[in-house]
Amino acid sequence: MLQNILSGKSTIDPSQLAGVAGLPSDPASIAALMSQLQGALQGAQSGTGAINWDIALKSGQERAATGQLTPTTQERTQLDQAFHIAALWLDDVISVAELTAVPRLLTRKEWVTATLPLWSQLAEPVATSISESLTRVLTDQAPEELQGMIANASQIVRSIGGTLFAMQLGQVVGQLASEVVSGGDVGIPLLDDGQAALLPQNVAEFGDGLDVPTDQVQIYLAVRELAHARLFRHSRWLRLHLISSITDFAHGITIDSSRLEELASGFDPSNPEELREAMQNGSLIPPKSEAQLAALARLETMLALVEGWVDVVTVEATSRLPKADAINETVKRRRASGGPAESAFATLVGLELRPRRLREAAAMWQAITDAVGNEARDALWAHPDILPTMADLDDPQALVARLTNAARGEAAELDDVDQALEDLLRDDGAERPKEERPKED
Repeated sequence: MLQNILSGKSTIDPSQLAGVAGLPSDPASIAALMSQLQGALQGAQSGTGAINWDIALKSGQERAATGQLTPTTQERTQLDQAFHIAALWLDDVISVAELTAVPRLLTRKEWVTATLPLWSQLAEPVATSISESLTRVLTDQAPEELQGMIANASQIVRSIGGTLFAMQLGQVVGQLASEVVSGGDVGIPLLDDGQAALLPQNVAEFGDGLDVPTDQVQIYLAVRELAHARLFRHSRWLRLHLISSITDFAHGITIDSSRLEELASGFDPSNPEELREAMQNGSLIPPKSEAQLAALARLETMLALVEGWVDVVTVEATSRLPKADAINETVKRRRASGGPAESAFATLVGLELRPRRLREAAAMWQAITDAVGNEARDALWAHPDILPTMADLDDPQALVARLTNAARGEAAELDDVDQALEDLLRDDGAERPKEERPKED
């Protein structure tokens, strides 16, 4: 069927195929899609089935370039100044070192180019899991006499499916480029370690409709971005930890083969809306496994801790801005609603980017700040073993009490496990009876 579509011998309209995949259906885009799929078919026949992520990059760049504006000299000067002020104000409220890299001002296309490598890294386990599930369905359902034919078909499905996935990812990232205002806007560290960036065009659009002077919007967003970038540079382990949590979650994604068979049995090529809806609402992905739920809980906790800390230090650092509260409320509303590209990414990869426990995390960081100060608060980012946990989000006062006692020099109250370990070490270090002492050589 795929060969017939690509050779023009099928009655299926290629624009319908593009629509099902969530891709543009204009003539130029359809031509590009068919060219990429023909290349994927040739790759499958030659035995190379690896996903070509350059397709995602090109697709994303083309999407981002639509409606893109180049920053003016005035905008660059204003935002450079905003970053300078933001760095000075942050120095007063955090004990996290400054960045060594100069903050960047990116166009939407440049943001796609800079972030697509990480997007591809996060999405690859999902693409692999889906293609393996599809090929497994083909193999399991085929009669024995057709296994030889199915082996070749499986390679074609893997190659073409990977190409469609890459193009979809590019479209999602290209759309995100018109929604984000900074490098750290989605919570995960998309740029290189210690790199901060703002998108001038999107910063200007963020301020449209607000009764807030432009310079205050620029400074506020610069403070948030610098705080995010400085945290990840300070805690070198944090970036890898987050990425590992996402990939751990993604590796467990599979396809609901029974739902797929149901769709296939009643598929009408002239009416692909049912398939489109299934792809968009995520019904082909079965409920999360226990391992996935555990990985998701760890990931959401870490994202909430990062975003909550950034919220608290941003509010403190921007207290001199007359309209800081109004900007903060806009940030919260924007975060709560997300955007269409975030929804598309959640469907494509099965992962929400916005942490659900952000409010609790911000309240916890504020309580810690009030109790022991900024320096002791920021010291908790030194190592993952001392970072607040999900239990601390549930009961922040217990954590605050421990930190307050430590600040006073009082011994921490041990839980049952720590007490047992302490008793074991104490017993091991006690002097043994004379008859039990080892003889000296």
